[in-house]
Formats: sequence, structure tokens, C-alpha cells
Amino acid sequence: MVFNTGAALLDAIVLAVVSKEPEGTYGYKITQEVRQVIELSESTLYPVLRRLQKDECLEVYDMECAGRNRRYYKITSSGWAQLRLYESEWRQYSDKITGLFEGRI
Repeated sequence: MVFNTGAALLDAIVLAVVSKEPEGTYGYKITQEVRQVIELSESTLYPVLRRLQKDECLEVYDMECAGRNRRYYKITSSGWAQLRLYESEWRQYSDKITGLFEGRI
């Protein structure tokens, strides 16, 4: 993709992906779903997950899977509020850019 993806957009995308799983989801699966939208490496994803956890948008828990612990990420009520804000801001931003491209602005 030609356009750079800033931290806020990455946060919004990750929150949207995690919000689809009521019980939470794990890092590799998040990476695979985000990659359906933008190119992203795991080394980029994990700092985003840590930042969202620090900001109390995600909670983290470990669960055993095939004899190993797997770290799961689950959206919090603060995360839901942040996601709704991101969705609102994205719609406004997207509408303005689309209007410019279509000659309405």
C-alpha cells in the first residue's frame, strides 16, 4: 500500500479485530486478520498490543493450548469506547477524502 499507517490507525484496526472475539484472541491470529487489511509484521503488532494494554483498552490472560501457554487479548470497556471514537473519526475523515477525490469538496 502506498499510504503510511499511523499509530492511531493501527490501534483502531487491532481493536476492531480483537472486538470480534468476545472471549479474546491471540497474537498470531490477530496478525493474520490485520494482514487481510494492511501489511503488518508480528514485530510491529506486539508493541501495538502492549500500548493498548498499557492504555487499558485491552486485558491480557494466558491459556494453555496444546501443552503451551498462549497469551490472549480481550477488549475492555475503555477499549470499546476508544474503538467507537476511532470509528466515528474514521468515517468523518474518510468522507472528507472521498469527497475531495469525487470533486464534492
